[in-house]
Amino acid sequence: MWEYCAEHDIQVDLGSDQTSLHNPWAGGYYPVGISFEESKQMMADYPEKFKAAVEASLRRHVAAINKLTAKGMYFFDYGNAFLLQSSRAGADILKEDGSFRYPSYVQDIMGPMCFDYGFGPFRWVCTSGKPEDLDVTDHIAMDVLKEISDHAPAEISQQMRDNITWIKGAKENHLVVGSQARILYADCEGRTKIAAEFNKAVRDGRLSAPVVLGRDHHDVSGTDSPFRETSNIYDGSSFCADMAVQNVIGDSFRGATWVSIHNGGGVGWGEVINGGFGMVLDGSDDSDRRLRSMLFWDVNNGISRRAWARNEGALFAIKRAMEACPELHVTLPNFAEDALIEKMFE
Repeated sequence: MWEYCAEHDIQVDLGSDQTSLHNPWAGGYYPVGISFEESKQMMADYPEKFKAAVEASLRRHVAAINKLTAKGMYFFDYGNAFLLQSSRAGADILKEDGSFRYPSYVQDIMGPMCFDYGFGPFRWVCTSGKPEDLDVTDHIAMDVLKEISDHAPAEISQQMRDNITWIKGAKENHLVVGSQARILYADCEGRTKIAAEFNKAVRDGRLSAPVVLGRDHHDVSGTDSPFRETSNIYDGSSFCADMAVQNVIGDSFRGATWVSIHNGGGVGWGEVINGGFGMVLDGSDDSDRRLRSMLFWDVNNGISRRAWARNEGALFAIKRAMEACPELHVTLPNFAEDALIEKMFE
């Protein structure tokens, strides 16, 4: 498609790529000019030949994108290791300083707009399996978001409006596949208040069974992924697994029902460490205590990390969190002129 656009001089203003290059040698990417059946046979019988064909295709893939960007297309990588594997294949994807020619969409969009402010994909599952229970949770979440939105600062008012629109239309857009579950972008305040209301609803019988909370690895914290989730953390710590490990350990102490830490997911084995949790809300006072303790840690740990990297949104968010909770103490970064830093290394 990229080559067709380039060869036929089709103007593309905005382009991205979600190619599954976190699994390039086992079906994530198929080389150009070879049929699906031939590719599967080559993958099984001649894996090195298949790898070489994939890498040759990647070089063509990037060359076509480069032609289009030279004509004005703005391109960003979705984050499934396209930039990384293209560079390893020898494609013309790097700048002179060795960095990628194009940004990850986390650098451009998700990081500065959502993750730095604490917004990420908060999840819940209605263990009853009943659609009517999911309807109740949708209405609870919408009411909570509307109330928060009334006093939300300007910096996050757009995110709040977007999320209200999302949850309003969730049912009519048939967003449930399988379990009666929902994903809604929310910050620490939103997650905590929504979860507390779910717990009340289980207690008073509006929900017929417990609700299980979780989140995506593609979130504010809990994931160390320098080529996607942490790609807008520019202090070098994006290559350390501190945040995922700290989140899992902190979540376990603060009341999670279960936690997990695992390698891979989204960008490939060896390129990311993910930490996750599950929390059962059974309507008890203990669940209320645990959700407030754990969700507070789970979100603000990531915001702290992003603030230490001097990200503007994260600095705003962590200062706001400390104002709302005087017991929270997070060291803020010191700012220094670049020239002063460079002089230290002369």
